[in-house]
Amino acid sequence: MTQNANPEQVIFDGSALTIEQIVDIAHGHAQARLSTAPAFRERIQKGADFLDRLLAEDGVVYGVTTGYGDSCTVAVPPELIPELPHHLYAYHGCGAGRMLTEVETRAVLACRMASLCHGLSGVSWALLQQLEHLLAHDILPLIPAEGSVGASGDLTPLSYVAAVLCGEREVMFQGRVTPAADALAATGTQPLRLRPKEGLALMNGTAVMTALACLAWQRAEYVSRLASRITAANVVGIAGNAHHFDETLFAAKPHAGQQRAAARIRGDLVAQAPLRNSHRLQDRYSLRCAPHVIGVLEDALPFLRQLVEGELNSANDNPLIEPDEERVLHGGHFYGGHVALAMDTLKNAVANVADLLDRQLALLVDTRYNQGLPSNLSAVQGERQSINHGLKALQISVSAWTAEALKQTMPASVFSRSTECHNQDKVSMGTIAARDALRVLELTEQVIAGMLIAARQAVVLRARVQGDVPVGDTMRAWIDDLAARFEWVEQDRALDRDLQRLLLDIRQRAWSLYAH
Repeated sequence: MTQNANPEQVIFDGSALTIEQIVDIAHGHAQARLSTAPAFRERIQKGADFLDRLLAEDGVVYGVTTGYGDSCTVAVPPELIPELPHHLYAYHGCGAGRMLTEVETRAVLACRMASLCHGLSGVSWALLQQLEHLLAHDILPLIPAEGSVGASGDLTPLSYVAAVLCGEREVMFQGRVTPAADALAATGTQPLRLRPKEGLALMNGTAVMTALACLAWQRAEYVSRLASRITAANVVGIAGNAHHFDETLFAAKPHAGQQRAAARIRGDLVAQAPLRNSHRLQDRYSLRCAPHVIGVLEDALPFLRQLVEGELNSANDNPLIEPDEERVLHGGHFYGGHVALAMDTLKNAVANVADLLDRQLALLVDTRYNQGLPSNLSAVQGERQSINHGLKALQISVSAWTAEALKQTMPASVFSRSTECHNQDKVSMGTIAARDALRVLELTEQVIAGMLIAARQAVVLRARVQGDVPVGDTMRAWIDDLAARFEWVEQDRALDRDLQRLLLDIRQRAWSLYAH
């Protein structure tokens, strides 16, 4: 993705960051910059100095003077300690699956840098500078998506970050796959030689799952807004009832997100006269209960933000090096259970929104339920009507995407596997949950792309059937905007290119939807 010429800066100094800041860095809308404050740099150096002093005094530190994982009882001779970080990222170079996208990789680098900037990992200033350099010059490690059980953190995928910092493996640089050493040299820096503990500090954390979770949360929030707008359009298209979204009605069930969804739909339906179908007083559930379905996602999002940002703003490797009290704290902050819960919950709520929209489309295309619209929303009239099929195939595709999204909702967090000689005997599966959530979002966005075509078709056809329809200015402007993005479906034609363009619009948040 092309980065902004003059992006804003996000300062990394151990202070709290937001999901939006990580997403902005990931999309090239902001640059990650280490704080230049002397106190921040001194804190980072203080941890590294304490670790050096501890090693000089023959201290015992897991992963520094011992082997890793179940090998924590294996003492490492002092002369071999400098080699240990290299071995950690070397033997973890066993990832598989697709490579993370450039957007995802930037988010990973930003999340790892955020954690290390807390000054509790014993890393050097030079390591933080090298991470900053990768982001500043868009040197993006090729990171396989699969191979993490989410505790001890994202070891295998993060090994590709550690290796690239040291000039090994490959990166995406200036649009092509390049050896890491060549990309570093081209941007005026040298490979890093990791100090004791730095390999562990880089890899033994939750940066991959957290990065993916940040991206997923932001996409889900926009899905919720789009689902409200599309629902309003579909109520208009099917000649439904605006009174289902009445403010007094929703005051009786005070879920804030549900009330917000109802208010959005109600606002889109504001017109000169109340929208009421006297023939059918109650619409089917996929319209009448839309705020209740979308509202579950809306009400979950603040809680899920808390979980994701809590992980983002944590020091999550092991052991932690506390520089003020000069303590080495062995624990398990690499465990990604909060992210796993957040992503398992998110994908469930998002998939239910996809299912809601799929059911709305099933009503719109069916003459038994669409209250006078043509079959399959076909716009053709006259003798050619018999050979045109409107959105028949689109409805099938939307149903297929919905079914696959629903299939992906099996919670990953309950599939813990005992690994690594039963040292990692309870693991989070947070990274798998995050990848699942992104897949559900991808499928749901495809459903939404299809629904954008259908919603516009239905509103325009409703106007053809009964004359001008009572919609507010905002809805009318939105329908006009859609008309500028894809052609009206008159004669049968392929819709795949329209869908791809709309997917890009969705992911770029092309529409400003609602103030709240």
